[in-house]
Amino acid sequence: MNYNKYAAEPFRIKSVEYVEMTTQKQREERMQQAGYNTFLLDSKDVYIDLLTDSGTNAMSDNQWAGIMHGDEAYAGSRNWYHLEKTVQELFGFKYVVPTHQGRGAENLLSTIAIKPGQYVPGNMYFTTTRYHQEANGGIFRDVIVDAAHDSTANIPFKGNVDLAKLEALIAEVGAEQIAYVCVAITCNLAGGQPVSMQNLREVSALCRKHNILLFMDATRCVENAYFIKEQEAGYEQTSVKDIVREQFSYADGCTMSGKKDCLTNIGGFLCMNDENLFQEAKELVVVFEGMPSYGGMAGRDMEAMARGLQESVQDEYIKYRIEHVRYLGDRLLEAGVPIVEPIGGHAVFLDAHRFCPHLKQNELPAQSLAAHLYIASGVRSMERGIVSAGRDPNTGHEHVPKLETVRLTIPRRVYTYKHLDVVADAVIHLYNNRNQIRGLKWVYEPKRLRFFTGRFELM
Repeated sequence: MNYNKYAAEPFRIKSVEYVEMTTQKQREERMQQAGYNTFLLDSKDVYIDLLTDSGTNAMSDNQWAGIMHGDEAYAGSRNWYHLEKTVQELFGFKYVVPTHQGRGAENLLSTIAIKPGQYVPGNMYFTTTRYHQEANGGIFRDVIVDAAHDSTANIPFKGNVDLAKLEALIAEVGAEQIAYVCVAITCNLAGGQPVSMQNLREVSALCRKHNILLFMDATRCVENAYFIKEQEAGYEQTSVKDIVREQFSYADGCTMSGKKDCLTNIGGFLCMNDENLFQEAKELVVVFEGMPSYGGMAGRDMEAMARGLQESVQDEYIKYRIEHVRYLGDRLLEAGVPIVEPIGGHAVFLDAHRFCPHLKQNELPAQSLAAHLYIASGVRSMERGIVSAGRDPNTGHEHVPKLETVRLTIPRRVYTYKHLDVVADAVIHLYNNRNQIRGLKWVYEPKRLRFFTGRFELM
């Protein structure tokens, strides 16, 4: 393996946080107490935390300096105006509504844009996004390319929308029955897979032809832009910042979780160009989030987000970010560990079907694999399979996704390459002893977003 091909960290470490090491016996006890759900572990018992990249970023000295400039006025904070201007300049939308995090923006958009019975097509579901859509009477329809459901299909831009599927849905239900099209850049549950600029253009043209709104889940839009720069002809010499701006030129708006590519620990926003939708969103943000000039965030958090956004589009940062994740994936591939290919932007996804072929999907192989990885190593990861997929709200039947994965999510600017070596060694060891992984069964199944708080026991 050529270690020199991966970008070095474009930063120096100024502060460190010490972590505890636990024994395997202690981890067995902790995992049993947590009901074999990695979400229910205490962070103090976790050595390397790859549960999520949401809000787990390390902020820069510039962002921490911005914290001290926090204007905590209830209305009209100067930090809000800085954030608003930054988003408008980088994303190009006219209107910005702040929220406490991404799901706050999803809730606002779903409430103002969906009429009961309307469809919301998207490039694969995401858990909280689909929940808000369905809670407001919407019907999700997956229109991603078929290859996205195949972990072994090593092709670029597996997050693309299948235009034929989208056109077929429009013909089936009528354009007026589609609330909006939702395109995630990148597509999380497909493995952090990007969407090409050409596909965004084509989806935009189709939506405009039928007078359908196009909104993007912009959570990892900078990562998506890097893949376009790296893999799409004509963008090799274009800055990531300019690619980000062009991506959004094809949309009517976006939802954003500031806890990812904004390099902060909390926050989000909703953008749009339509003034009427903006007025509705401003009215509802007061109900659900807070004033339209803070939306659930402190002034200091808005300042950190504005500065983080500016840092995130620096080419040297995002190159390191993508290659840091790719390093872990390459180490696992070299050892024969089955993962989702190609390696995506924010995480490496273990293919639990191929990792645990002795377990049927109703034995929850991804949930069990995540639990056993923690027990073996102290590395916390996340299930992304049948448990996350949940149930159909109308029939109560389980959604059965083709992908059954464990997500090893890399926080930004937190772990070194050596940390990733520890993760790789642990996963490889577990794979070599995979027949010892036992299935799980439900003990407690919540009615909503069950993967967060559900509890299990070994079969």
